[in-house]
Amino acid sequence: MSGKEVKGVRNPGSEPTLGMDPYADTLRRLREAFSTGRTRPAEFRAAQLKGLRRFLQENKQLLQEVLAQDLHKSVFDADVSEFIICQNEVDLALQKLHTWMKEEYVAKSLVLSLDSAFIRKERLGLVLIIAPWNYPVHLTLVPLVGALAAGNCMVLKRSELSKGTEKVLAEVLPRYLDQSCFAVVLGGPQETGQLLEHKFDHIFFTGSPRVGRIVTAAAAKHLTPVTLELGGKNPCYVDDDCDPQTVANRVAFFRHFNSGQTCVAPDYVLCSPDTQERLLPALQSAITRFYGDDPQSSPSLGRIISDKHFQRFRGLLGCGRVAIGGQSTTDDSERYIAPTVLVDVQETEPVMQEEIFGPILPIMNVRSLDEAIDFINHGEKPLALYAFSNSKQVVTQMLDRTSSGIFRGNQGFAHMSLPSLPLGGVGNSGMGRYHGKFSFDTFSHHRASLLSPSGLEKLHEFRYPPYTNLRQQLIGWALGSHSCTLL
Repeated sequence: MSGKEVKGVRNPGSEPTLGMDPYADTLRRLREAFSTGRTRPAEFRAAQLKGLRRFLQENKQLLQEVLAQDLHKSVFDADVSEFIICQNEVDLALQKLHTWMKEEYVAKSLVLSLDSAFIRKERLGLVLIIAPWNYPVHLTLVPLVGALAAGNCMVLKRSELSKGTEKVLAEVLPRYLDQSCFAVVLGGPQETGQLLEHKFDHIFFTGSPRVGRIVTAAAAKHLTPVTLELGGKNPCYVDDDCDPQTVANRVAFFRHFNSGQTCVAPDYVLCSPDTQERLLPALQSAITRFYGDDPQSSPSLGRIISDKHFQRFRGLLGCGRVAIGGQSTTDDSERYIAPTVLVDVQETEPVMQEEIFGPILPIMNVRSLDEAIDFINHGEKPLALYAFSNSKQVVTQMLDRTSSGIFRGNQGFAHMSLPSLPLGGVGNSGMGRYHGKFSFDTFSHHRASLLSPSGLEKLHEFRYPPYTNLRQQLIGWALGSHSCTLL
């Protein structure tokens, strides 16, 4: 996921000079609150989750207004991609909290049959969540749900680019949570860099691979574990046997949702020249049907977050050949770029070398499924991969012969609404996963625990030296895999 820029990190990971650090008191306060055990009880965690739910319910209209200001999000877009996902995560966490927190008993060998073997889900401590601007409610609060459910204290660092949403989350959200265990930090790259100089018990970052490397380097100084939700070039393979209009409807909708500023959006299309010729008029038809003859006046089409990002997209429009949209359909004053499709692009051009993260869709030609798979596997592993085909065998081959954080056949990113599926990248697109129980597990330490009775020493003597052949055989049998079935 692109969007968060972190510059000017001073010697990442080194502790800041005492007396000059603006965050020392806040972090010390949060650690002291954690050490008291305040966040340990399930009742406290549930109360925080209920507070978060009230925040969403009571401030929905306010959040809709600032999302419209920041990104020109429609009420529908905000509901589908921000509020409903967050509400579902909170509701699931409240419903399953006691189950998730329970100690998990595991199988034992015969020699340990009288012991208690279990996994305890422990709180990590003080965690840092660095959230991006493109889905400023969803991508802030969903990881927050997991951190609250797992019983942590936390610092929330919002992106300064979505200014209206940042202000609401900083000024209003803390009223609904226990402020002795929760803090919001404002500011830009410099403030983020200062935060990263501190030791945390976990860092959850959503942003670009480039900045993900900076966060990882800072965390490594303290051996702090990280979850990185990044992005990359998400391929979309379209087979020759597809109905072009069906594919065009789905690809156009998910590419231009939030003006393309979505980490899991299809980033480029792979198809044969013949399929491209059939797909182009279908894409134009879908775009016109969705956004009208004048997409700029459509309330359903978002805007680019900043002038810097807008100018970057203007540069990408010079790649290949414009088939739909292009330079003539942009407006600097509104940071508006029309839905654009590029053809005849080269693999070496910027539009194919970097994550686009905007309303531009390049099409690359391939001659076969094998060539498409080779092209995908030649690059970094993507966060999401899409395959459209009427043949189940083709979709299955794409799934079996590639690697990605997420795979979706014949549809767009509706999987984001399922908390039963994890979201997470692989390699360059991220590490770790979250959503639903995966969020709880990410923000918990799974502590292996084995408790033995204090007596019954006679039963243990056969394990002590000196070892006879018979004793060695008994120990091997008792510890063997055939006996690892007892609970």
